[in-house]
Amino acid sequence: MSSSSISKSIFLVLNLAVVAIQAFLIHSVSSMNKTNAYLYHTCSETEGKYKPKSPYEGNFNFLISDMSKDTFVRGFVYSYHGDDPNTVYILLQCRGDSYGSKCGSCLTTATSELRRRCPMSKAGIVWFDKCLLKISPTAFFEKIDYKNKFYMYSTKKVSDPGSFNAKTKALLTELAAKATRRSDKLLLYEKGEMNLGKMKLYGMVQCTRNLWFTVCKTCLDKIIGELPNCCNGKEGGRVVSGSCNFRYEIYPFLDTVQ
Repeated sequence: MSSSSISKSIFLVLNLAVVAIQAFLIHSVSSMNKTNAYLYHTCSETEGKYKPKSPYEGNFNFLISDMSKDTFVRGFVYSYHGDDPNTVYILLQCRGDSYGSKCGSCLTTATSELRRRCPMSKAGIVWFDKCLLKISPTAFFEKIDYKNKFYMYSTKKVSDPGSFNAKTKALLTELAAKATRRSDKLLLYEKGEMNLGKMKLYGMVQCTRNLWFTVCKTCLDKIIGELPNCCNGKEGGRVVSGSCNFRYEIYPFLDTVQ
């Protein structure tokens, strides 16, 4: 079989899988990266398209410009602009270690990629390693987005998957509890580590901050419950949705300098 035929076959299988499970992608790639790499995107067909120079595009451009003026000290924006039927809702959530200028840089990259990958789409979401950007003509405050979700995992397996899965779940569950503990500075983000003999397990959990802490806990419990289905015995992995995500690795993957 030629390389061209193989490529077409792989594309067809992935395309059919996405259609069959409504944009739920199981993405088998190495989770090892410390860059702000592009991860995935979805473009909503049901919400339709907007026309060039339309009020919807104008409202979208206004929000991006307004967000760009922010220093992103807290790494999060949920906002809207315009009147029905051209109201645009937008969310930017940066990873917990990527606030300040890193968040602003991620917004610029995410905006460019969302326009390129979902041209003129009224609704879409794009994920990068350090942020996500979502737009919609419908409000989604306090609404969990389970529909837009995907897996990523390492190609390497541990020697004792059962024990490793249990310890990974224990760490992520602990982090979820800490991230959703009610406080004056509710960031809905937590990182931590666990000793595993001669190595360490590193993990993080995070929700978009348009969710209340109890709703965030529900979201995190749901995706953590997908272990080991997503990443059975893999050295690293993550489940990423439009509202919450987790990641674990056997090496440090978060930035230590803001």
